[in-house]
Amino acid sequence: MIETVFPPGLILFFGAFLLPFLTGALRSVFALVLPLVALYLVWGVPDGPALTISWFGYELAPVQGDALSRVFGTVFTLMAFAGGLFSLNQPNRYELPAAYAYSGAAVGVVFAGDLLTVFVFWELMALASTVVIWCGGPNAWGSSIRYAIIHLLGGVVLMAGIAAYVVDTGSIAFTAMEVGSLGTWLILAGFLLNVGAPPFSAWLPDAYPEASWSGMVVLSAFTTKTAVYVLLRGFPGTEILIWIGLYMIFYGIVYAILENDMRRILAYSIVNQVGFMVTGIGIGSEMALNGAAAHAFAHIIYKALLLMSAGSVLYATGKRKCTDLGGLFRTMPVTTICGIIGALSISSFPLTSGFISKSMISQGAADANLAIVWFALAAASAGVFLHAGIKFPWFVFFQKDSGLRPPDPPGNMTAAMWLLSALCIGLGIFPAPLYAMLPYPVDYVPYTWSHVIFQLQLLLFSGLAFFLLLNMLKRTETITLDFDWFWRGLGKALGREFDWRMLAAWEAVANRTASQARRFVAGVYKHHGPRGVLARTWPTGSMVLWATLLLAAWLLVYYVR
Repeated sequence: MIETVFPPGLILFFGAFLLPFLTGALRSVFALVLPLVALYLVWGVPDGPALTISWFGYELAPVQGDALSRVFGTVFTLMAFAGGLFSLNQPNRYELPAAYAYSGAAVGVVFAGDLLTVFVFWELMALASTVVIWCGGPNAWGSSIRYAIIHLLGGVVLMAGIAAYVVDTGSIAFTAMEVGSLGTWLILAGFLLNVGAPPFSAWLPDAYPEASWSGMVVLSAFTTKTAVYVLLRGFPGTEILIWIGLYMIFYGIVYAILENDMRRILAYSIVNQVGFMVTGIGIGSEMALNGAAAHAFAHIIYKALLLMSAGSVLYATGKRKCTDLGGLFRTMPVTTICGIIGALSISSFPLTSGFISKSMISQGAADANLAIVWFALAAASAGVFLHAGIKFPWFVFFQKDSGLRPPDPPGNMTAAMWLLSALCIGLGIFPAPLYAMLPYPVDYVPYTWSHVIFQLQLLLFSGLAFFLLLNMLKRTETITLDFDWFWRGLGKALGREFDWRMLAAWEAVANRTASQARRFVAGVYKHHGPRGVLARTWPTGSMVLWATLLLAAWLLVYYVR
């Protein structure tokens, strides 16, 4: 192991700007080597501050390492490699550079030791991820603008919170904070906006599915999981996060079940899965925090695998709605198998990565005697299997015969899917390497008979419910607005109110201005009109008389003085 003071994320960030100028095999090799170099540097960062800079009396720590940073830095660079491999045949030459800049900024956040550095990389993430969405084509521009507005708003809130926090404490160090002051509340709000918490959850299913077949794979990995990291770092044990997380869990399940678009199903599933992590952070015990970190690691891998499977279908067919798909297992066996592995992992099926990570959060709830939370998490596990574990592969690869006969995607895309499939199963069978990376010592055995049987019962019940209710779960041509219904309804009401008040104000100003103008014209007419005093004709003699009188008055005043 080496010690380094160079920010690992900057390798990806600056390397991204070289990619557009490379072509052919050199570009592919450079794209694959770059994240591996970043991964090497991640493991070279020692514990504690590795780079400090004095800035206007404050000590900045652009590079500061510990176990939590390495967990997220490792999975972020692994995801950059897998995403780069999957995207090698993406015709848009700017998407992969934007994706690498995005992932590099995310790595920058996880190794930031001060709030100012966090903010700088936070905003770079927002800009780079917006470009990734733009690369989806003209249909993505509207969603990308909305995405940028939401995240730049979050950046403003975060910066205001940091400023207030620095005024209160005199420190910019990024450590655990107690929610209680204006600054900490604003910082928490800025983090929660990126995590997809209500009432701003709709930005995620609105924007991510509009990216290209490869762009959404990258988008799923960084923004929300970076927000999970900063919550783990800054607000462990904050009780309100338990209830926010539970809301996100069931919000994601309900709308994923209602959705017809396969990529929007998986987008809502991101909100759902991040909800498990947020709940674990709110519980705040070492077991729950380890579970949140482990689940973030596992989620990035299996969610990317699911989205690679969906992206391969979109790449091969050009279709994304469940009602247009089905029967693809005949000609896309690799995509089908990898999609099923991802679906089993997200459902916490034994021998997959989701099983060994999500169960730690439930165990944390049990250890803290939070019975309601434990039962809610158990019910949510069944719901996850219902919408992502069965619904996605069933409607996309099986159900009816859509008549589509596309082949599996090119070799680089299938290689990326096999790589992540191997990680999903490998971590599920051998969780010890992941457990060893976690921030706290792990004293937990996931594979007990009671736990395995309980989880299999949940999944069996959920699968039975799916097929019994299959006719009700078949989707039609629908559009799900979720919280957009509120924002669009409120927006229209506010727009109407604004129009009415502006019209009333304009009429009042116009009437007042017209009244003043009429009075002015009347005054001018009174004095200068045809019969006005100043418009009359005066005899010459009268004028001479007045001139003589005024001259006499002036002479009198002059001599009196």
